[in-house]
Amino acid sequence: MKKIMMIGYGAMAQEVIARLPPGVTVGWIVARDKYHAEINARFQGQVQPLTELSACDGQPDLVLECASQQAVAEWGEAIVSRGWQLALISTGALADAALQQRLQQACQQHHGRLLVLSGAVAGMDGLAAAREGGLQSVTYQSSKSPASWRGSAAERMIDLNAVTQPQIFFQGSAREAAQLFPANANVAATIALYGLGMEQTQVQLQVDPQTQRNTHRLHVVGLFGEFQIELCGKPLASNPKTSTLAALSAVQACRRLVDGGFAV
Repeated sequence: MKKIMMIGYGAMAQEVIARLPPGVTVGWIVARDKYHAEINARFQGQVQPLTELSACDGQPDLVLECASQQAVAEWGEAIVSRGWQLALISTGALADAALQQRLQQACQQHHGRLLVLSGAVAGMDGLAAAREGGLQSVTYQSSKSPASWRGSAAERMIDLNAVTQPQIFFQGSAREAAQLFPANANVAATIALYGLGMEQTQVQLQVDPQTQRNTHRLHVVGLFGEFQIELCGKPLASNPKTSTLAALSAVQACRRLVDGGFAV
C-alpha cells in the first residue's frame, strides 16, 4: 500500500481523496488546526493531521499539493529537502523565480523531486516534445464565467456584473497572469513550465457570461509544425475556481505510484 501526504483539505483535496485508486491511501494531511478534529473524525485516527512536517511519523511515497501558491511557498522547500517527491497543482507559485530556484536547488542537494502536474489542461507531453525541436510561440487563452473570476483581480479590471458578451480583460505574460490571478491562472504557469517559460508564454484571460465551463485554448507554433487545443472543462461543484480535470490529474499522479508509471 502506497501512502501519500496531502497539502490542503479544501475542495480539490476532498475530490482527490474521494477518487484515490486502490493501493493508495492517505497517511497525513497538512491543514490548519480548525480542520484537525474533522480529519480525525472522518478517518477515525488513521490519518495524521499536521501543522508541522517535523511531526510526521513516517515517510510518504508522494506529497500531493492541492492547496494554493502560498502553500507551495510555505512547505515546498522543506518537503523536497527531506528527499520526498512533491507533486504540484498550484504551479503558479513557480512564477516566483526565486522560489523556483530554491526548490530546484533543494531537489538537487537532497535528492528530492518536483513534479509539475498537467492540471486543468491537456497536451503538455506534446508541448514538451515540441520544445525539444524549437518552439517559436505559445499563446494561451482562458475563458471562464463571471462566477469563476469573482474574488480575483478581474474585479478591478472589468465589471463582472455588467458583462453581456465574451470579453478579454487581461493580456500579458504567464508570469504576470500567475502572480495576478493565483487562484485562476495555474494553467498559464503549467504551460509556461512545459514550453517557452514564464516571460515568453503569452496569456489572454476572458470572461464569458454565457458559459458555465472553463475553456482553455492553446496555440503552439514551432519548427515541428503547429497545433491547437481547446478544452472545455467543468469546474468542481464545490468551488467554481477549481477545475475537475485538475483534481483528476492529481488522482492520476497517485495511480502512477501503483502501476509503475504506466497508466491507460
